[in-house]
Amino acid sequence: MTAHEAVLRELLTTAGQTYAAEAGIRAADTPQPLYRTLVLASLLSARIRASVAVSTSRALYEAGLRGPRDMADATWQQRVDALGRGGYRRYDEQTATRLGDAARLVLDAWHGDLRRIREESDGDVAAVKRLLQQVPGLGPTGANIFLREVQDVWPEYAPYVDSKALQGAERLGLPQDASALMRLSDRRPGVVAAALVRAALDRKLAERCLERAGG
Repeated sequence: MTAHEAVLRELLTTAGQTYAAEAGIRAADTPQPLYRTLVLASLLSARIRASVAVSTSRALYEAGLRGPRDMADATWQQRVDALGRGGYRRYDEQTATRLGDAARLVLDAWHGDLRRIREESDGDVAAVKRLLQQVPGLGPTGANIFLREVQDVWPEYAPYVDSKALQGAERLGLPQDASALMRLSDRRPGVVAAALVRAALDRKLAERCLERAGG
């Protein structure tokens, strides 16, 4: 085992989970998981802790806001209340508005099924990112997060390693190339990318992994 493989193994042992999985979203190329991942990506792209975004995704699900029709039909106050229960209070009012607007766009543009985005983009990364960024509240960062999280069920975009994941790789002294990173492990690309993001966001996690791998 190489030094790079040892470092990545330690990271994956500790943090080998996508954010969608942490939020209770099963990876599947079906409408509800894809929509829930889109909402999670929007929440994660704000200046708020990832743990809060994950807990808020769960709170929205528990409130019954599980698909774009549920979200669009809910009142603004219902969305605000669900966001608050998840701890997403800093941006709750404007986020509640955006979630409603985004749900209506998903219904109108893609009939509530994000697989239509996949079909329209036909494997073109630039095209799929342009389509995703039509969604209110989902800018370049949110589009990157969505693709990073769904790449295991949309494999034509894998390996998708965005700038945040590459920051984690750099912190760990790992290669700055997506294909090279994936060769270091047999885990799914989405899991590897998410673990690298966690290293980027948590310096102590990265330091522990380096120490354990070196020991």
